Amino acid sequence: EQVVLRASRWCYHGIWAVLTRWLLVPQEPPYLQGADDQQIRSFRPAEGFLRYLKLFFWIGLVVVDILLLIVWIAISVWSPMIGLLLTPLALALIVLPDIVAYIAIHLRYDTTWYVLSDRSMRIRRGIWMIRETTITYDNIQNVSVRQGPVQRLFSIADVVVETAGGGTSAGHGEGATVAGHHGLLEGIDNAEEVRNLILAKWRNSTCTGLGDDAPQLARASGN
Repeated sequence: EQVVLRASRWCYHGIWAVLTRWLLVPQEPPYLQGADDQQIRSFRPAEGFLRYLKLFFWIGLVVVDILLLIVWIAISVWSPMIGLLLTPLALALIVLPDIVAYIAIHLRYDTTWYVLSDRSMRIRRGIWMIRETTITYDNIQNVSVRQGPVQRLFSIADVVVETAGGGTSAGHGEGATVAGHHGLLEGIDNAEEVRNLILAKWRNSTCTGLGDDAPQLARASGN
């Protein structure tokens, strides 16, 4: 385990850092044109979200590596010569995917940004392809907090934003943030605060002519 950790840290801060610069992975939060800079709040998922992702990484690593080890041992017992020849391949299959997956987890965490402005919110994700999704507050129909039992152990939760017509997206590829008119702010440690902030900004955006609907949205978002 320590060998994998040291190797992955070295790759993450060395080789992979070069790749992120080459791929032009953004290091700063998304920019919202026309927004009041004093009203912008930018944040990433909580550190507990990174530990949450690593938990499932280590579980998957142990299961897959044990299966590969069993297969290699069985081949070695059946034919020691073939087992010896397959040793470098077995080690590569056991170690290299673990390092790549470990780095990918960190990149997923580091490239995720949530931005709340006075008019809209933007979600950015992606490793190879960056996707940014903007949701205007007047399109929001419901805001809820979602937390599973494992998330509770890491003191994190997700904020789910449901919209009437969906958000507007920029970019294509992995890391979609709106599916079925849902925006997802995952792995944050102040979910209730963020939910209330989004609701407050929604009320401000609908205060002219639609202010009477604000209590209805607040009640609908109480779950």
